[in-house]
Amino acid sequence: MKNDYIKPRKYKCEIYRDSMQNYKKYGIPPAQLIIADVPYNVGNNFYGSNPVWYKNGDNKNGESEKAHKAAFNSDFNFNLYEYFHFCSKMMKKEDTGKPNRGRSSNSPCMIVFCSFEQLNTLINAAKKHGFNNYIPLVFIKNYSPQVLKANMRIVGATEYALCLYRNKLPKFRNGIQIDENGKNIRGTGQMVFNWFSWEQDDKSIPKIHPSQKPVALLKRLISIFTDEGDVVIDPCCGSGSTLRAAHELNRNAFGFEIDKTFYTRAKNEMLNFEGITNNTGIIGQTNIFDFIN
Repeated sequence: MKNDYIKPRKYKCEIYRDSMQNYKKYGIPPAQLIIADVPYNVGNNFYGSNPVWYKNGDNKNGESEKAHKAAFNSDFNFNLYEYFHFCSKMMKKEDTGKPNRGRSSNSPCMIVFCSFEQLNTLINAAKKHGFNNYIPLVFIKNYSPQVLKANMRIVGATEYALCLYRNKLPKFRNGIQIDENGKNIRGTGQMVFNWFSWEQDDKSIPKIHPSQKPVALLKRLISIFTDEGDVVIDPCCGSGSTLRAAHELNRNAFGFEIDKTFYTRAKNEMLNFEGITNNTGIIGQTNIFDFIN
């Protein structure tokens, strides 16, 4: 009896030390999902209310080297309109087909992490680039970095994001199953709320970036809005956690990072897949990286 061998598909995982504005020279395919934690532009108050503002976390020791400092230089030179221009060019076009009743289209979307105060700014900027609709997302933590204010006020324990899309609701995967006639199977699929638990990564995931998002959380979002083999792009990839999450779900992942330190650590630590396999059994080291110095 003949055994047919199906060669596992290789999924690309590429990181560029370059600005997203130079995307044309890399030949990146259009994305089903663009996901990024854009710089918050909080400047010298990034570590406000955080114990690291003081030496060893104690104000009796005086201020640390992180007091009155920004977390990274991109806080001061990030252009929000250039970001949305990039997204408008690199996101797949709207799905022109008519979806079956009770099912989403295959249209793309983007997810932008942000502070609560930035929500309206992002919504207005997105509309100017054709992203007319949004779904607010809330991420709930069981801790707060604002411990220095704990005896003075209610402290923040949430993060925020926007799922932005053009006109059609984007591809949505909630586990619903389809029968042989193409109809939804009753009782399958789960309702997905607009809030998520903030699952912290374990020690196997390196901590590289001060605002790094958990790989487990990113995998949850990627699995909702994409299918295996789809393209995921992170234009401000920092630690590379988005690329790792996409790789582990068998998506093609592309990211840009201009900071040399974050880029190098992402390449050598977060995206060093030696000995780690994804769902197809492919060792991640076979994926492609473009190193731009």
